[in-house]
Amino acid sequence: MPSTTQAPTREAVLTLLMRLGEATAAQLAEALSVSVQAMRRHLRSLEEEGVLEASPTPEGPGRPSNHWRLTRQGHDSFPDSGENFAIGLLQSMAASMPRDAIQTLLKQQAVAKASADRRLIGEGSLTERVQRLVELRRREGYMTECRRDGDGLSWCMSEFHCSVSRIADQFPLICDQELQQIRHTFPDCTVERVHWRLEGGHSCGFRLTPRPPAAPTSSSDTPGDG
Repeated sequence: MPSTTQAPTREAVLTLLMRLGEATAAQLAEALSVSVQAMRRHLRSLEEEGVLEASPTPEGPGRPSNHWRLTRQGHDSFPDSGENFAIGLLQSMAASMPRDAIQTLLKQQAVAKASADRRLIGEGSLTERVQRLVELRRREGYMTECRRDGDGLSWCMSEFHCSVSRIADQFPLICDQELQQIRHTFPDCTVERVHWRLEGGHSCGFRLTPRPPAAPTSSSDTPGDG
């Protein structure tokens, strides 16, 4: 269906809301350097398409401000490759295989994908490897960003659009596989999930914290000659 919103502005608004979760017309107008009046027209057009929705939120005295967010149709407007085939395959597996067997297969796939990712991101500091993984996942269809955590040691990786989001909606086991994949990709780190779209977050997020180096073996632990 042809869009009544100019294509560059349309994609910019959708992408920005994917990253932010929600925002007002004024916030979007400032970020994209357009007038608030023009932004409101764009937002109403996107609402008519069914890709955006708004809810009024009180922000002090006066009229409540509309906070805009993507609808499910809006999320689905971002490309997801091969998802229909994958959903069908998983549905067939779920109908004919025990849950434990499916979990084992997904774990094997996570280990294999992590091994391939480690080869692609290569050696280097944690900063270098995380940034390479972010670029790799962007090429795979994820909208991924990373930032240094507040402790100055860890890195937080956020995924605002997941290339398998529709699959994960039906099979949350896929998200467990993703967590295991990142853990195997960074065996020198503790990796934990810090937010999750399936639990109401607007993105999935992981914190990677370097493990402390192993303590050297002291000479007293080595058997003597006497």
